[in-house]
Amino acid sequence: MLRIIDARTGEPVVAAPVRRGLTRVEAHASGYGTGSLRVLLVADLVVRVLELGGTSVLPVLTGEREQAELRTAATTLGVRPFEDSRDLSGGFGEAQAVHVAGADSAATAGESVWVPVGAVRPDALAGPDPDPAALRLALLSHHHRAPAALDAAALHEAATTLARWRHAVAHWARSPSRPVPDDLRGRLRTAWDDDLDLPAVLSVLRSVEEAGPRLPDGARFETYAYADRLLGLELTRDVGAAA
Repeated sequence: MLRIIDARTGEPVVAAPVRRGLTRVEAHASGYGTGSLRVLLVADLVVRVLELGGTSVLPVLTGEREQAELRTAATTLGVRPFEDSRDLSGGFGEAQAVHVAGADSAATAGESVWVPVGAVRPDALAGPDPDPAALRLALLSHHHRAPAALDAAALHEAATTLARWRHAVAHWARSPSRPVPDDLRGRLRTAWDDDLDLPAVLSVLRSVEEAGPRLPDGARFETYAYADRLLGLELTRDVGAAA
């Protein structure tokens, strides 16, 4: 069950206490820039974690400026579609709500949970278009509450890691499938349920990569495929491709 730091109190809370009720996850983002894009990415991750836990979710985008451009960039980054709040008239009918906004945004009082998202420097969308998957991995490498440094070196490191992991996953897929070991599944779920700790999730994947022969390749493949249900990095993209 996802527990996340609420920006209103600075204390951890259960993001969706009522698992059978519809939860609205609302991203508050305006303008075309990596900061707004990161808000949408974090909101998408919240949606994915809640859905993995069996919660029904309604993703909503609220903002006033450059929404079409932001939606296009989010789709390229692998963020799934969000409803436009202006198109939803009347009540949402949800049992609970999670709001995702920049850390400098004012959280509204009430019972809803507010998730703060750190700033991004520099704006990776202001220069040459970065590889979307590498940009996604670079953003995931920072805890969502912390500022993210996205210089050329960070993007290059992310692209190198992503290429290496996709190649390894394609190689592991040639071996007989094995279930995700219980300890690895537990470490992954503990990490993403603990304040959406994506750096810890990535650390688990690095430990799997470096495990050596004591971990069968089939189990490595299934572990990466399982984690990618949250990460959205298309880690299995090259499976079946010519060597």
